[in-house]
Amino acid sequence: MSEDTATTEHDDLLFFLNRLRDAVVRTSEGLTDGEQRAPGVPSGTNLLGLIRHLTAMEERWFRHLFLGEPAGGDGSMRVPEAVTRDEVVAAYRRACEESDRVVRACPDLSALSRERVRLPASTSRDADPGEPRVVTLRAIVAHMIEETARHAGHADILRELIDGETDL
Repeated sequence: MSEDTATTEHDDLLFFLNRLRDAVVRTSEGLTDGEQRAPGVPSGTNLLGLIRHLTAMEERWFRHLFLGEPAGGDGSMRVPEAVTRDEVVAAYRRACEESDRVVRACPDLSALSRERVRLPASTSRDADPGEPRVVTLRAIVAHMIEETARHAGHADILRELIDGETDL
């Protein structure tokens, strides 16, 4: 492969993150407002709520924790009745575009976050997260891939429960 056709680490990470982001949005396409808001599981999780939650996580991890800007949304999955799917998706797209700008504007993915983050030291569910610490932008992107993939899976299951659709 020549240098002019090689991708950067930034490109590679954002490619996978954007595929997952698109998958989450696709799960809510073609459904009624009621279907998108209907809690599909006892916890009350619904498709629009997942998108709203991911919007807040994009803002929290890239803008607040990495850049040090004031924190935004609370991460809640509750979407007020007056807020439409189009508004929820538009807010998510804006947050994702801003996150992508943050990543692309940083030449070194080893750059450290401005805010401290509490992350577990191991993959054990019971792992003590220990003291908050600064993390790299690379770790933040990796975390958002993990977070988005987890919720994309939730969205797939919710959609299948709604109408049996599995090939989105």
